[in-house]
Amino acid sequence: MAKFGLSQSLRRVEDPRLLRGGGRYTDDLVPQGVAPGAAIGHILRSPHAHARILSIDTEAAKAVPGVLAILTGEDWKAEGLNEIPCAIPMKNRDGSPRGNTPRGALADGVVRHVGDPVAFIVAESHAAARDAAEAIEVDYETLHSTTDLATATDPGQPQVWPDIANNTVFDWETGNREETDRLFERAAHVTTVRIVNNRVVVASMEGRAAIAEYDEGYERFTLHAGTQGSWPLKNTLAGVFNIPKEKLRVVTHDVGGGFGMKIFTYPEYALCMMAARRLGRPVRWTSERTEAFLSDTHGRDNITTGQLALDADGKFLAMRTKNIANMGAYLSTYGPFIPTAAGTKVLASVYGFRAIHANVVGVVTNTTPVDAYRGAGRPESNYIVERLIDAAARETGIDRVELRRRNMVPSSAMPHTTPVGQTYDSGEFAQVMDHALSLMDWDGFPARRAASAAAGKRRGIGLAYYLEATGGSDSERAEVRFAADGGVEVLVGTQSTGQGHETAYVMITAHELGIPVEKIRVIQGDSDEIPTGGGTGGARSLYSEGTALLATTATVIEKGRQAASEALEASPADIEFADGRFAIAGTDRAIGILDLARTQRERAARGEPATVLDAAEVAAIPSHTFPNGCHIAEVEVDPETGTVTIPRYIVTDDVGHALNPLIVRGQVHGGVAQGIGQAMLERTAYDPESGQLLSASFMDYALPRAGDLPPIEVEFVSVPCLTNPLGVKGAGEAGAVGSPPALMNALVDALSTDGVTHLDMPATPEVVWKALEISRAA
Repeated sequence: MAKFGLSQSLRRVEDPRLLRGGGRYTDDLVPQGVAPGAAIGHILRSPHAHARILSIDTEAAKAVPGVLAILTGEDWKAEGLNEIPCAIPMKNRDGSPRGNTPRGALADGVVRHVGDPVAFIVAESHAAARDAAEAIEVDYETLHSTTDLATATDPGQPQVWPDIANNTVFDWETGNREETDRLFERAAHVTTVRIVNNRVVVASMEGRAAIAEYDEGYERFTLHAGTQGSWPLKNTLAGVFNIPKEKLRVVTHDVGGGFGMKIFTYPEYALCMMAARRLGRPVRWTSERTEAFLSDTHGRDNITTGQLALDADGKFLAMRTKNIANMGAYLSTYGPFIPTAAGTKVLASVYGFRAIHANVVGVVTNTTPVDAYRGAGRPESNYIVERLIDAAARETGIDRVELRRRNMVPSSAMPHTTPVGQTYDSGEFAQVMDHALSLMDWDGFPARRAASAAAGKRRGIGLAYYLEATGGSDSERAEVRFAADGGVEVLVGTQSTGQGHETAYVMITAHELGIPVEKIRVIQGDSDEIPTGGGTGGARSLYSEGTALLATTATVIEKGRQAASEALEASPADIEFADGRFAIAGTDRAIGILDLARTQRERAARGEPATVLDAAEVAAIPSHTFPNGCHIAEVEVDPETGTVTIPRYIVTDDVGHALNPLIVRGQVHGGVAQGIGQAMLERTAYDPESGQLLSASFMDYALPRAGDLPPIEVEFVSVPCLTNPLGVKGAGEAGAVGSPPALMNALVDALSTDGVTHLDMPATPEVVWKALEISRAA
């Protein structure tokens, strides 16, 4: 048992339940009786990237034994349901509104990417649903498609939407263009880099799933789904169905990985609800893996040109970027926000730029929609900044470490407001970098490089400093209930998808109230039981929910003083609280908080006056946080095969107060693994002629395996955050932000002796080998 302490590496309290098979994921719920007699939903998806639907014949499919219903876009319209909206309004640079990509749950006359839902089959069994799907006859008129981001806006390219000219759905900017241009004109040196931030498939361990029920008597839906917060989904779907919000309950149980992808409103959730209301029985749908490749939102997919202006002393004057961002065929829930307001707010990173201008062009293509993926725009911005700095160091001859140090914002300048309007409350950037350099033995690298060269290998070292800006809702709610069984229930508005939230919230509650951790249980995900919540995204959970928990436990203690004064017959002013006990000051008369809660609950049950200890508070979250750190990767390349190995990987992180260092290290490990996957392995490939996703399974899409990953050494340099009472900074996305630029800078360093100065992700063995061959031929 851990006793009330923070900053402990407490093992996760949820793990014994999960490891013993006690998890309750959405697809587990039907056998456990949540939705007895549930029918099976199955999606007929478009085999074409772009086609006009001339007709859909469902007669033969309806005759398949066990088929209950077949829904098409015509049914969706006949039901009077609304579009699935994009939640991000946006103005273009010229003040006009962004383009729109109206989307029902089923295609309305045109399909726009392979996997676009065409029909929803509901049957008694999976087999019947699949047989019916094969029996549906769809007459398609195939149309030309565009899947290549680099050429999608060129004149003459196929148009994804007839009213979105040149496939440009928005053209947005931020920063001071005039001042940036002025500083570039007086620059002593300008470095330009064009980089590709490759599209990635999220591939969470648990696929998406949903179970919908409809109570005709109350005209009320219940939707069970794996989400990153029940409330955004509840609010959006209530609008889609034209119903009051109280007519929809959304419940999320355990979730096996989200990474941003499970925040959004998907057609399958609405289809299950529509079918459940029509049939008067529960309807469930579970994604298959290839289906997930085609229908889950993808991440990244940017082509960015960045320019860095330096003065004669190597000081950064200004930066400007132009980012071409793939949105896919439809604007997903938060899709336009990710490369624009989310991503650009960290363009200044930890450096003292005087001006920044960023232009983001959103492009629609005949591909799966793109939205937030771990880091949500911030990894993309950090990537261009750190690649630019390494390129500038090569061009100017200034040491890359020195160039960074020369331009870092000093701690004496805090609070520091950047040219893109973010105010950093704290940071010791040079100290964090120096700690990483020492851990990696940066000065000893030449000897290691020489040893690799003697063995016929190329060795490189790469550094990237990252800065994250967390985000999300500006308030959060927590509730503490003292249960009849003697336990304590903590109700939270965030949603764990595997990060260890339960442990963190138990630790805070135990620390504040002096209650043993085994007495505390966390409740999350039920929009009926928990009236509001901001959900999980943007690395916001701990500082947001933690702030709400501190406010709630403070209220519990204040109510406890009043209750103890009643139980102990003393003035509330004489009641002290410490280590879980209320006592009359200067005496040995005391009562434990759990006993007091029980006593007061029993008195209230008898109708006697009593102050119960239960409490709930909504806390304002006026400021977000800026976790930062330094990643250093060392790589070794076999020039004969292009194979890259990573002998060593170091991270020094400033996540403020690390509440549970064990969990934080695990978060960083997972993020670095995803960054290694993007940098070295994960290639999402579309056929340019047919628009087919060629990498639609794990046979063709390479996620990192254990053998691809090095030991990841993580140490903390803690600079407490000044804008929340716990002093914490978000840690969930940090590993994925810093790892791609560190790895690619290391790889370019390894190949620099062969004349290679640029590579794009993913740096597969083929890509590396070709770069070496081209350089040798030149």
